[in-house]
Amino acid sequence: MINTIPGLEQDRQNSVRAALQEDIRDGDITAMLIPADRQGKATIITRDDCVIAGQEWVNEVFRQLDASVEVRWEVADGDHVAANSPLFHLSGPARSLLTGERSALNFLQLLSATATVASRYAKLVEGTGVRLLDTRKTIPGLRTAQKYAVTCGNCFNHRIGLYDAFLIKENHIAACGGITEAVQTAQQQAPGKPVEIEVESLAELRLALAANADIVMLDNFSLDDMREGVRLNKEEFGGRTKLEASGGITDATLRPIAETGVDYISIGALTKDCKAVDLSMRFQM
Repeated sequence: MINTIPGLEQDRQNSVRAALQEDIRDGDITAMLIPADRQGKATIITRDDCVIAGQEWVNEVFRQLDASVEVRWEVADGDHVAANSPLFHLSGPARSLLTGERSALNFLQLLSATATVASRYAKLVEGTGVRLLDTRKTIPGLRTAQKYAVTCGNCFNHRIGLYDAFLIKENHIAACGGITEAVQTAQQQAPGKPVEIEVESLAELRLALAANADIVMLDNFSLDDMREGVRLNKEEFGGRTKLEASGGITDATLRPIAETGVDYISIGALTKDCKAVDLSMRFQM
């Protein structure tokens, strides 16, 4: 997969370092039962159908823990894999394989779960042209990792954090004095940063379009109002603004929303409602 998320490599190194520190601290006392010179091999399989994400996090675990461990992959990030398939093989000092197992699999099971959920949603809107976006509803400390996993499942990233794009919501609008004032202030303070504003009615949408917001989030709009919003944007404002649907998205409502003609649909469930993929390591001497 192509990495286009700023800071991802450094975040990955930091996340792995923190994971190893919390697990090992001053030593893996159980692994020390094994003679230091004993070598081992292991194969990691998935017990679930899934989409793979997290290959480089696994590599980084063993890179930091013991660079002599060899990691050999049979799959790549973004691959759809059937249950009971082998994912990768390890060989090297037995102590290191067992010490690194849990940290490596924790990253892989979470990120593959995120990619699998994203892939399932992406399939529901195939052919509509809409882009499904993630949100900031991520596990603390793993924001860029989960954002990366979303792309492995053929969905897309919204803003990464509070720093790279404006998302002006109801309370911001009230504090700024109105929709027009909020958008204009954002454009003046940070030229070039995307300006998105949330609206709750067609009247508010008209104000946001007139203010030249880059993206307008249609919060809990009915299907009829979404279709009218799409028409309004195209016919009266030249279609220069992108429209994003948000709120109350379910499997049943997702495709009808996509078919209204909105450009984006944001879904918090891509990153916050993931059930870890069941992985297993088979060790052998």
